[in-house]
Amino acid sequence: MPQPPPVRSTPARPVRPDASMSLLTNVMDHSLDDGYAEAAVRKKADGEGGMPKTLRARLGLAVGLVLAGLIVTVGAAQARVEAPVVAKEREELIDRIDQETDAADELENGIDELRADVGARQREALRDSGAGDRSALVGILSGAVAVHGPGVRLVVNDAKDTSAGGDGDPRSTSGFADTGRVRDRDMQRVVNGLWASGAEAVSINGQRLTALSAIRAAGDAILVDNKPLVPPYTVLAVGDGGRLSDRFQNSADGLYLHALQGNYGIRTAISTEDDVRLPAAPSVIVRTAQPITGKGTS
Repeated sequence: MPQPPPVRSTPARPVRPDASMSLLTNVMDHSLDDGYAEAAVRKKADGEGGMPKTLRARLGLAVGLVLAGLIVTVGAAQARVEAPVVAKEREELIDRIDQETDAADELENGIDELRADVGARQREALRDSGAGDRSALVGILSGAVAVHGPGVRLVVNDAKDTSAGGDGDPRSTSGFADTGRVRDRDMQRVVNGLWASGAEAVSINGQRLTALSAIRAAGDAILVDNKPLVPPYTVLAVGDGGRLSDRFQNSADGLYLHALQGNYGIRTAISTEDDVRLPAAPSVIVRTAQPITGKGTS
């Protein structure tokens, strides 16, 4: 009769769910290599881990900390000492700038006073030049004296859209990219046209023009006798108002200005005035001329 299988006295150990993944299980359970673990245990037993145990090591650490603290303290103290010095130097520099600015203003005021004095002496010299009744006319034509009387007011301004252009001829070869902006050559033609139309005195934005005046350009700015002007440009001319206006508008320079208005959008307005006032030129160079006699000529 067959024997039944023996019954185990202890219950069987349950099988782990991850029994089939023994390699991964071993890695997770023993993440540190046994050699490293043994070395760590041995170092701990010898007293090599953690804080230094010997007096020399502790003394070295203390000295290092003291040196680091000393360096930080010295740096902070030096910065605190230098801060007032830097602030003082800054204040001194500001004071020097203010002083130099005041000195420049005083020099500029002195220049203006000297120019006014020179202009007064020049006008006096013109009156005493022996020209008789012509002295007043000479003073007006030279710009040495202020004048007023009937005349015209001509305002020239840039186009609203300064990039506007046209197919007209006035600037076809000028080379300017921005044809809607008033240029120095435009003002030159305007002034020359007024002189040719009978103007006795001309000014631009309060700057009196003489026979020696120059209208130039510096970048986009227009200079009159080296003084920059900004648009709109107001040109005042003393003369027979109605006649002066008609002559100018029908002249080649007036038609040129009209073409700029029609083709490039430059804004212009001319009107006759009963009384326009022009200041004297700030600086007038007085020169004398000697008539050429017939002696020595064939």
